[in-house]
Amino acid sequence: MKRILFLAKPSSFGGVWWFRACLVLLLSAQPPSAFAQLSTSDHLAEPGFWPTQPGTSRSEYAGSNACASCHAAKVASQKTTPMAQNAMHADDSGILHSHPEMKFAIGNYRYEIKTDAKHSVYKVSNGGQTAMATLLWAFGVGRAAQSYLFKKDDGNFYEARVTFFDTLKTIDFTPARALTSPKDLEEAMYRPVGAAEITRCFGCHTTASTISERFDEQNLMLGVTCEACHGAGARHVASAQASALAGVADEAPGAIFNPARLGPADSVDFCGACHSTWWDTKLSGMKGVTTTRSQPYRLEESKCWGKGDARLTCMACHDPHQQLQTEASAYDAVCLSCHVKSRGEKIADRPDEDRRNEDRRNEDRPGKDHLGKACPTNTQNCVSCHMERVYVPEMHYKFTDHRIRIVRPNEAFPE
Repeated sequence: MKRILFLAKPSSFGGVWWFRACLVLLLSAQPPSAFAQLSTSDHLAEPGFWPTQPGTSRSEYAGSNACASCHAAKVASQKTTPMAQNAMHADDSGILHSHPEMKFAIGNYRYEIKTDAKHSVYKVSNGGQTAMATLLWAFGVGRAAQSYLFKKDDGNFYEARVTFFDTLKTIDFTPARALTSPKDLEEAMYRPVGAAEITRCFGCHTTASTISERFDEQNLMLGVTCEACHGAGARHVASAQASALAGVADEAPGAIFNPARLGPADSVDFCGACHSTWWDTKLSGMKGVTTTRSQPYRLEESKCWGKGDARLTCMACHDPHQQLQTEASAYDAVCLSCHVKSRGEKIADRPDEDRRNEDRRNEDRPGKDHLGKACPTNTQNCVSCHMERVYVPEMHYKFTDHRIRIVRPNEAFPE
């Protein structure tokens, strides 16, 4: 697909010079991979399905149980993943129930979340005044954090100023929401969340939450389910059932979206719809260690990303239908699909006569299918050395940095 960069047309000779200078600066500032990528809003403007895209009718969605009639194993395992469980009604939050009383204080403001058998009540006081609200929604499984939304009498959404952090086992300021000197109790307690942000928020944490451009809180599906990544599936299910009855393997073309067929650049952008693409991160102005949370952006900052390789995409390492692997050794096979394993290894893509005539000291030379050199240190637990875990202060958590590199002791965080 052709990517086009639009800039304003200059109106004079001087304008031409200025235009060309700006264009050179802009192009030279971006890595080559940037021009193969798009922002999520650009992808959504293109025809066809893309994650977080609004549905046109709730009847288009079949639900995971319908998917399970043909894909039982994948549906069963996917339901146990953090993505599938990352949104819930606050009343159902295991974290809130297992931490029935959480407190946090700064200055003369006191924050508290108390949970009983029925509800979780959020309370903020400043010594003279107290404000309370019943939490309505919880986002995140709590491996790193869990944040909360509630409503007021006006029916609008508000984000609680505090979040649960697993490393703290209690609440602290919601990331990027810290206020040391709020102007009043209301500002200390919450941040109003507008309709556009609610659409984006639920679009990444739930399925079928926006229908015909309207947020459908009552009929959304909790968590990221099959149709969040494959598109509305009712047509696909009906077509597959009809084909089965007719005894043929054919079905309606385009009835379902298969992300596995995407090229490397679009594949990473696909996951970036919720995890932030290269351009999403750039356009947001995000800087420093916080960008570690944008795995697609950091991955494409890797020297080995180049123009993109199917062995270096999100889905090459992470099966979205399976639990996230946390053992470093689980990724060795992926690393060694690109890198020569060790000195003396026989590379399959090298002709027999070349291998017979080659001195052993040169047998770790990369081949056409193994472009990366052998690691001189080890061939196990590769990510423990080359994908550093970086502490993000506002999250109180260490995230794996997907900018693959040789990590130097005491080096500054590479932008």
